[in-house]
Amino acid sequence: MAGAGLRAAARRWLPCRGHGGPRAASSSPSCPGCGPPGPGAHCPGAPRPAPAPAPAGGAEFSAHLWARYQDMRRLVHDLLPPEVCSLLNPAAIYANNEISLRDVEVYGFDYDYTLAQYADALHPEIFSAARDILIEHYKSLLMKIDAFHYVQLGTAYRGLQPVPDEEVIDLYGGTQHIPLYQMSGFYGKGPSIKQFMDIFSLPEMALLSCVVDHFLSHGLEFDQAHLYKDVTDAIRDVHVKGLMYQWIEQDMEKYILRGDETFAVLSRLVAHGKQLFLITNSPFSFVDKGMRHMVGPDWRQLFDVVIVQADKPSFFTDRRKPFRKLDEKGSLHWDRITRLEKGKIYRQGNLYDFLRLTEWRGPRVLYFGDHLYSDLADLMLRHGWRTGAIIPELEREIRIINTEQYMHSLTWQQALTGLLERMQTYQDAESQQVLAAWMKERQELRCITKALFNAQFGSIFRTFHNPTYFSRRLVRFSDLYMASLSCLLNYRVDFTFYPRRTPLQHEAPLWMDQLCTGCMKTPFLGDMAHIR
Repeated sequence: MAGAGLRAAARRWLPCRGHGGPRAASSSPSCPGCGPPGPGAHCPGAPRPAPAPAPAGGAEFSAHLWARYQDMRRLVHDLLPPEVCSLLNPAAIYANNEISLRDVEVYGFDYDYTLAQYADALHPEIFSAARDILIEHYKSLLMKIDAFHYVQLGTAYRGLQPVPDEEVIDLYGGTQHIPLYQMSGFYGKGPSIKQFMDIFSLPEMALLSCVVDHFLSHGLEFDQAHLYKDVTDAIRDVHVKGLMYQWIEQDMEKYILRGDETFAVLSRLVAHGKQLFLITNSPFSFVDKGMRHMVGPDWRQLFDVVIVQADKPSFFTDRRKPFRKLDEKGSLHWDRITRLEKGKIYRQGNLYDFLRLTEWRGPRVLYFGDHLYSDLADLMLRHGWRTGAIIPELEREIRIINTEQYMHSLTWQQALTGLLERMQTYQDAESQQVLAAWMKERQELRCITKALFNAQFGSIFRTFHNPTYFSRRLVRFSDLYMASLSCLLNYRVDFTFYPRRTPLQHEAPLWMDQLCTGCMKTPFLGDMAHIR
């Protein structure tokens, strides 16, 4: 079973006892087909020495190309003074769509990884428990796919071993493209591909990889569909049997992060007259203990409506399930629900009854969740709510983007790409050798930039240059996205978020590679004249 649009970083994978784990990034990372990084790749600001002079005939063209190359090296270095780094704030909120908080009257929240942020220490517990359940009681690739359904070569794994690019291409009929009928459906599951979408996917991916690696290394035959189902069922049992809830309840200080910040966010919204509600799939006893830890015993007074075990995403589409009231001991009442009362706890239900009973409709409602499909997609596309995505990995990715190494590497990649595009008009043999050297360096730089985020899969938001499958859906299903709910504390409750106009390819007046190469996107007419 293959994984599409991989969100989670493989460096955070968990070790499988006795089987090792995905290898950490080496000091000289490289991708399949790249070979070891060249001397210029490690220091984009340092000029790379030109090769020995070309034979007579193409020497003038070759020398011209290398001269332009050195000019661009110096220009890129001068364009990026040290203060250009650290421009992005990891605690900022990023807007895909214009939204004014002044117009938002009702705030809704998921619980797990939204109100409650969990420590990474939880992942090994889930992994180990699911592994034990699996023991008691398979084309199989884990890979990263971009927004256009293309596999990013160098990110495909079978078990814990990388799959050669040639094999990946052969598996899909001589192409890197995954056909639409195989891709994930509306909720991230297709006939042969599942998209891993949230932090809870980390233990599942690790267990899948370790089990596949065990079967392959021991020469055991297996059916991929059966293996995938068994692993998924084992992970599900960790939740269904309440094991995860028990671990967190036993040590709140260890597993729950930023509880005081959650309290500050909720209190601030209530103080400004906002109405709050909670819709979560977790059981009341678990939510109650977590909220008491973060907010205090009177946490329910902050919320106008609290719904537990909602069974999202079915909650948003299934009209048949009624609300049931729970008492303090968690026992179900039998009376029909005609209104949703503040301070009371309700179980299951459906969004259509929720809208009818609360009259909270349209863009005056802003709902936050960590899962694009289960939490946000239906609310935005079917009901017109505003949505906010909680992406914990964002904080780390921004810190990497702010580094001098990343900024120089990316800028030089862009400049080198511009050179390749413009100078491809030189078709003599010597010039083609120069262009081939640039192409090799560009690939080395891309691999190094990828490894800054994660040696196996790179950034969750991009392949080498395209947005990932996950990133495209993040833009489609969320108005705002941020690393944690506490980012709201950095903004007034009447703040308006304006997304920056991201230029389309035909709109941009000046791209970085154009600035660096001194040309517009289309090569100069003089350089193109001999083509016509």
